[in-house]
Amino acid sequence: MKIQDIKKICVIGAGNMGHQIALCAALAGYQVACTDISQEMLNKAEGFARTYLPERVAKGKLTQEQADGAIANLRFTQSLEEAAGDADFVIEAVVEKIDIKRKLFRDLDGIAPPHAILATNSSYIVSSKIADVTKRPDKVCNMHFFNPALVMKLVEVVQGPHTSAETAKITMDLCKKMGKIGILIQKEIYGFVVNRILTAINREALFLADIGVVSPEEIDIAVTNALGHPMGPFRLMDLTGIDLAYYKAMERYRETHDPKDKPSPLVVEKFIKGEWGKKTKKGFYSYE
Repeated sequence: MKIQDIKKICVIGAGNMGHQIALCAALAGYQVACTDISQEMLNKAEGFARTYLPERVAKGKLTQEQADGAIANLRFTQSLEEAAGDADFVIEAVVEKIDIKRKLFRDLDGIAPPHAILATNSSYIVSSKIADVTKRPDKVCNMHFFNPALVMKLVEVVQGPHTSAETAKITMDLCKKMGKIGILIQKEIYGFVVNRILTAINREALFLADIGVVSPEEIDIAVTNALGHPMGPFRLMDLTGIDLAYYKAMERYRETHDPKDKPSPLVVEKFIKGEWGKKTKKGFYSYE
């Protein structure tokens, strides 16, 4: 199989990442089915697309023809069978929980055509922890987009020991077709490249805030003004979701049993309160 054989893409998950990945693929000319178990999430995703595209046309970033083409290419459904049944490439973007992903990939293996590549957008969980539930481990890989997917150019493609060279190449080619910059990570490692660096920064930032040295807001001011980052670690956690930070840390702790991998007390507090960042209108900052 070659990149030219990819015509239909299925995106599983209509949340923060999924609906934007789906729109990226639709803008690139692919027929895209976005699926989610929540009709409410699908409605929000479709509403976003119908608002975002006209705004881009008004700003001169897209032509009306491009916007109309993207809408025509995009459909939303609660049926996994309908979305993945004829897909050439599947991108999973569901919650960062290994048991949920394994069940989903097991189901997908029986639904998607035998030639279809099954990619996970997971930012930490390597695909070798998922591939064994399928009969096509050579067609399973990580394809990690960054939030917001419509804006961020980088995509990390991780070639696990089970992933074929063909699968890795097609996935890298798909990144290019979608207007992204792909980097090929040739060995599986927890957190890949960007998040390993980001995790080191976040761990220290959370430690300083947890022990009361300085407030989250002042840490963000320091990082943006001294290190030149466009966004501080706490503002970034609000954007990507404090719930995601909690789940990632808990998954890692269950794997290593190392206390240092537990989520920060501040993250736990925010998670329990339901203050998960922009998505809930409150996190380390207020978005009312």
